[in-house]
Amino acid sequence: MLHLKKLEPFEGLGEKLIEEINRVGKIREYDKGSPAMDADDTLKYFYIILEGRIKVYRYNPQNNREQTLYLLGPRDMFDVLTVLDGQRHEVMTEALDDAKVLELPIEKVREWIDENPAFNRAFFPYMARQMRQVEELASDLSLYDTSTRLMKLLLKNLDLSSPVKHLGLLHNLPHEEIASMIGTVRHVVNRHLQQLKKEGILNIERKKLAVNNVKKMLEKVEQEY
Repeated sequence: MLHLKKLEPFEGLGEKLIEEINRVGKIREYDKGSPAMDADDTLKYFYIILEGRIKVYRYNPQNNREQTLYLLGPRDMFDVLTVLDGQRHEVMTEALDDAKVLELPIEKVREWIDENPAFNRAFFPYMARQMRQVEELASDLSLYDTSTRLMKLLLKNLDLSSPVKHLGLLHNLPHEEIASMIGTVRHVVNRHLQQLKKEGILNIERKKLAVNNVKKMLEKVEQEY
C-alpha cells in the first residue's frame, strides 16, 4: 500500500484516482549502477520517478559509444512514447543513484489519459518537453561545437533558485556521464570545464559544479548563434 496523498507532477487528482493509484501502483527500487526499467517492462508498465536519477541511453557496441537521450529525476515519467503507440522502445537505462520509482499498469495509465483531465494536464505538456529535448539534442549535435553544447547543457540544468547556482540533475555526475549527454568523450569535457573554470565562469570541487558567472556563460553561448 503506497498511501500516496498526492502524486507529483500531477496536481488536482481526485481522491478516487489517488485511491486507485494506491491500489494498482507498486514501488520499485534500483541500486546505483544497476539497470533500471527495460523495454519489456515499459510494454506493460508506466513509471514515475520518485527518488534518484535514471539515465536513458542508446549504446553502439561496435564503437563502444553511448548517447544519453534523457536524464530522469524526481517527477519525471517513463516511457511516454510506449504509452501512446504501444511499440517497443529500444533504449537502455541505468540508475545513477539509488532510485525509487512508482510502477503503474500501462493500460490503467491509458485509461486515465482518456478520462482524467488532471492527469492530461501533466502528461501531455511533459511529453512535448521530452520531444523538444530530443529535437534540441539532434540539432545541437549537428550545429554546435562541444564547448557550446556543454554550456547549453549546464545552463539548461542550472538551479537559479539556489544561491550557489548548482546544476540540478548534473550535480555530482562523473564527467563521462556529462560527455554522453552531449555526444563526446570525457577528456573533451574535462578540457572545456577547466577552461570555464579558468575564465571564472565555473567552480569545480570534487566533481561538484557550480556556475559563478551566468551572464558571462550566456554571452559565450550567444556568440555561437
